[in-house]
Amino acid sequence: QVRLVESGGGLVQAGGSLRLSCEASGTTSRIDGMGWYRQAPGNQREWVASIRLNGFTQYADSVKGRFTISRANPRTYVIYLQMKDVKAEDTGVYYCYSAFRGHNSWGQGTQVTVSS
Repeated sequence: QVRLVESGGGLVQAGGSLRLSCEASGTTSRIDGMGWYRQAPGNQREWVASIRLNGFTQYADSVKGRFTISRANPRTYVIYLQMKDVKAEDTGVYYCYSAFRGHNSWGQGTQVTVSS
């Protein structure tokens, strides 16, 4: 079983920056990649970004050029989501996930609120 713990959420002004962290523990051998989803009030959960163990990254079009996903180092299962030039529509609960052969494990989420 993989356990994921997010941190770093909070209140940020539009145009500002924020960095989210996620640490995976437990059966980390069952991790092919990690990433982030978010869910705004009244909306479905949407994928934001992902990173594979080989470092390959992908981003949703809505955050491309503003958000950067990275891994602390190859020996740990800690990832970051650096958010820059945040917008009101970035508000939501951000969930870290890990993926293994089509199965995702989820963290509890961290709230990000962007004030205008």
